[in-house]
Amino acid sequence: MDYPQILAPVLNFLQCPTPQAWIDKARDPANLPLLLTDHMVCELKAAQTALLLVRKYVADQSGADALLDWLKPYEAFTFREGPEPDFVALRRQIGKSVMPKTADPWGQALIDSMVLLIKEELHHFWQVREAMLARHIPYVKITASRYAKGMLKEVRTHEPLTLIDKLICGAYIEARSCERFAALAPFLDEDLQKFYLSLLRSEARHYQDYLTLAQQVSEEDISPRIKHFGEIEATLISTPDEEFRFHSGVPV
Repeated sequence: MDYPQILAPVLNFLQCPTPQAWIDKARDPANLPLLLTDHMVCELKAAQTALLLVRKYVADQSGADALLDWLKPYEAFTFREGPEPDFVALRRQIGKSVMPKTADPWGQALIDSMVLLIKEELHHFWQVREAMLARHIPYVKITASRYAKGMLKEVRTHEPLTLIDKLICGAYIEARSCERFAALAPFLDEDLQKFYLSLLRSEARHYQDYLTLAQQVSEEDISPRIKHFGEIEATLISTPDEEFRFHSGVPV
């Protein structure tokens, strides 16, 4: 895999790199359980975000319900003390579900991009969970970081501007994930390093998909909003942060 070529547009898109202080703390083996736990939850939240976009903006009821059913076992395990899901069986079910359809070309583009994203994020959730089990790391609920909430509070409140801003926020979350996977990988054991590097291509594609969808739905150039959210994202990443998470700022 050509890692520099994949990372170049991501690094150009983000307005700041991950601070060295975060990398120094993240590379400490004592913090691996926390990072893997947060990473796993972030994969599910990314799938939830994609699902909500499809359900709110384009999905028919049956297609929306099928997507919702994909996530229920993961959500029950992660948020409601449900049983450990049978990930192999769940992955087989995804291909058999009825997909949402729409006559709107943009809506179908959203569905196609987000359904693929959901599939990939749920697969990554499973892979992180396997990595935790292999290292005897139990799943323990943790609080969310300030990161996503810090960007989403800047989202405008009337459509289609709300949708445009949400898509741009999604782009930054995916791009930062990609950058951090690459930044952290050299300090992980061989298996985890291979896993994190294997995620780069999909995360890089996800952020580009979000931006493409945002520009397609907007009648104006979205560059000013991209710059606006880039500044917010960079502030969240480069300023002191009391909680240490996968997308947190400078450790206090």
